[in-house]
Amino acid sequence: MIEVETEGKADDSRAEGGSAGTKKGLGRFIPIVLIVAALALAYFFGLHRYVSLSALADYRDTLNGFVENWPILAPLGYGLIYALAVAISFPAASVLSIFGGFLFGWFVGGIVIAVGATLGATILFLAARGAMAGTLRKKLGGAADKFAKGFESDAFGYLLALRLAPVFPFFVINIAPAFFNVPLRTYVLATAIGILPGCFAYAWLGAGLDATLMSAAEAGREIGVGDLITTELLIAFGALSAVALLGTLVARHRRLKTQPAA
Repeated sequence: MIEVETEGKADDSRAEGGSAGTKKGLGRFIPIVLIVAALALAYFFGLHRYVSLSALADYRDTLNGFVENWPILAPLGYGLIYALAVAISFPAASVLSIFGGFLFGWFVGGIVIAVGATLGATILFLAARGAMAGTLRKKLGGAADKFAKGFESDAFGYLLALRLAPVFPFFVINIAPAFFNVPLRTYVLATAIGILPGCFAYAWLGAGLDATLMSAAEAGREIGVGDLITTELLIAFGALSAVALLGTLVARHRRLKTQPAA
């Protein structure tokens, strides 16, 4: 009887452990579920209609008045909104960046945008890493593992190059490192440095937006982000990315040369 009772207790213990493990496993998806729910709610309430250059033209006097009356609260509130928008991958980062330059000037606006974007990207990275770490390697096997090792060998350089390049969507670069063993400190540092040119560039565009809004109004058409992005600006971003990637390749080549032959 004693043995039977002991075995029964052991079975109950294993069942409880399995249940706890399942709950813990499901718990890692909660942050991602909350992010998706927040994004769905943002669209449900039509918030995307208020993040446009035409909306800025309509409410610019009200927004400027708020900034004048609340010189400290306004940038803090804007930074938190920007961080939340990035964290839920709300597709309006470029327009929000222009808002920041328009409201706070290119310098202050650029700093607030950079802080908000880094905070929001880090939140999304942590949520994705908790939910999807290792998933890509398990599904793709050796090819993914080989790429992951190459990425992880110089995560800062690769991530910096991706941040500087205006080729990939921002939310993709926020999530992609979560599939690999990229340290949080490396992710935050590469993100904070890599997005600075873009943050200040968009803030600079926003700071000079009044003249563009007036020209569009005189022409009887709505202004779009495409009116503000020049070929020269895109070339500059591409050159910055090429420099970062070149530095990564040179550093990797030097490491290979210094390694002793097998």
